[in-house]
Amino acid sequence: MILLTGFEPFGGESTNPSWSAAREAAARLRAGGLETQAVELPCVFGDAVRGLEAALEQYHPDLVICAGQAGGRSGVSLERIAINCDDARIPDNAGNAPVDQPVVTGGPAAYFSTLPVKAALADLLAVGIPAEVSQTAGTYVCNHVFYGLMHALRLRPGTRGGFVHVPYEPAQLPPGSTDPALPLEQLVEALAVVVRTSLATTVDLRIAAGATQ
Repeated sequence: MILLTGFEPFGGESTNPSWSAAREAAARLRAGGLETQAVELPCVFGDAVRGLEAALEQYHPDLVICAGQAGGRSGVSLERIAINCDDARIPDNAGNAPVDQPVVTGGPAAYFSTLPVKAALADLLAVGIPAEVSQTAGTYVCNHVFYGLMHALRLRPGTRGGFVHVPYEPAQLPPGSTDPALPLEQLVEALAVVVRTSLATTVDLRIAAGATQ
């Protein structure tokens, strides 16, 4: 079983491409014979992780890929690490704005993704989808969910998981905007590629995909 998640709109937006991509990627994967469920999470600290945990209990997935929107990024970001820190620059959809608070009190400083991020990067680039391995998922609700996922999966041996950020889709941008965006079709295919690569890869590639800053 594969579980994909995306977020509801936030920050005044009317749509969130992470949920559109997760929903449509799940349908595409099911059409290809892979048992897949998609769940929309609230953009709310605490509630988002509780919704994710409920989905883990309901579906008992073997692979979990959570997605979120990172407006301003130019491609799909395969997140490498989640940190135990909530530090909100803007309030969430319930008005919460935690500052310098742990995601899990007493939890480790960070968790690494258990997805084959380098292999997925290579496969995304091979099909012409702009992508990168990202060294930070931020400190907003996306990182909150990523950390919460990996903290939950420590008790689920054999289940792998991680987080993928997607950029804006063009329909979100106002006329004249120069912000980068990718068509929804590419975002859908990106999540499907990450799923297929994760299922087919037991040992990640050893290729350079780091950062100098």
